[in-house]
Amino acid sequence: MCEPALYPSPGAASLLFPVADDALDRAYPAALAAEKRELPLIYIGNQYDRDTAFEEFFAPAAAQLPHRVAGKWNSTARWPHVNFTGRIPFDAVTPIYRSAVATVLLAPDRYARTGQFTQRLFEAVLTGCLPLAPRTLRAAETVAPRELVVTSAADVVATVTALARIAGSQAHADLIARCIDRLDPFRLTRQLRTLTAALAGTTIPPLLLEGDRA
Repeated sequence: MCEPALYPSPGAASLLFPVADDALDRAYPAALAAEKRELPLIYIGNQYDRDTAFEEFFAPAAAQLPHRVAGKWNSTARWPHVNFTGRIPFDAVTPIYRSAVATVLLAPDRYARTGQFTQRLFEAVLTGCLPLAPRTLRAAETVAPRELVVTSAADVVATVTALARIAGSQAHADLIARCIDRLDPFRLTRQLRTLTAALAGTTIPPLLLEGDRA
């Protein structure tokens, strides 16, 4: 009936991971941009089927940038240069994001094909940690401004380096604001309308994606 993807299977509706409306409405880009960010690059999340994306977009970049990877990663021998710091409690997630300039949205292939984004996207954006979206993600430009869509690990390095240069500036705040705006399809009120319509068997409100707008 429903799938948590921007491009679900035929016949299924998009019921996305929700983000609270008040969290979006209370986000203050200028204050987020002003926070001190000591790490250029982080990733928070588990390994599950993300090896391909990690190998293409994160691991080579980690060889050139100070970074941290937090989460459950059991098979890491091929990346001895990566700073894996293990699992963290939920209340440590926000401070880590607040310490970093950017993260990379790593996804298993099955998520990438359908444009499925988890709460990690909201956690990053709402702390001012900018999400770099690999070109392999369907709907990458729906969730990230074009300048944050990356094509390779070298592009990750170049983008993070450029972002570090503007940290704390109005341009940085404006970029955070644009990322917040792109979370609009995930608003909790939208998901509640979709769920209510699906359960009632009525017309499900259409989801207007960034690429569909005039």
